[in-house]
Amino acid sequence: MLKIGSYNIQKAIGVDARRRPERTLKVIQEMDCDVIALQEADKRFGPRETTLARDWIAEHTDYKVVPFAIRDASIGWHGNAILVRNSVEILDHTRLELPTLEPRGAVMADIRLNGQTFRVAAMHLSVLATYRKRQIASLMSQLHAHAFDLPTVLVGDLNEWWDTAQSLKLFDPHFEVTTPGRSFPSPMPLASLDRIITSREFTVQQAGVHQSQTARIASDHLPVWAELTL
Repeated sequence: MLKIGSYNIQKAIGVDARRRPERTLKVIQEMDCDVIALQEADKRFGPRETTLARDWIAEHTDYKVVPFAIRDASIGWHGNAILVRNSVEILDHTRLELPTLEPRGAVMADIRLNGQTFRVAAMHLSVLATYRKRQIASLMSQLHAHAFDLPTVLVGDLNEWWDTAQSLKLFDPHFEVTTPGRSFPSPMPLASLDRIITSREFTVQQAGVHQSQTARIASDHLPVWAELTL
């Protein structure tokens, strides 16, 4: 069993307009995932400073950061970060460029948990439908450019409102899209922007939206999660 999550933390700024990283970490702990992808983990300009310092994560959680950052002050790539439990082995990690007018990207890691090896990719896609399609097509091409394929989970904020959207069909036939539920905006969710996409080796046992009292305040997105078996 693998529990994976995705959370757009909005740079640790809550719906109360206050930046409180400790509140974000509390939500991450509540979710109790083996792997959790974060979007908007770093600030967008300047040194791209993270809003969740590595030492805070190490001190207050059972997670470590997959080392995607190219700047000392960051923990991710274009705001995308992946945290894994300390017991998880990180085998490889890659930054992925995506076609865009905005600063967008994706990250990918090969990890081992309980003797099983699999791949996780995390993304934050464009608000423009044309670029979402291009980004998904690019991501799929890059995922399968490796010498061998692994069971793969893709997670993130897809900025796609409709399950019937043409962009989501680009994941077929090798992946299945799971919409855990409405996750945006957090005080009164209307849209299912955050999704979990699995290769055929996985079965989704359960999926949902984490709706704790803290999560409803900590970001404009609620985090989503899924329990998977190989």
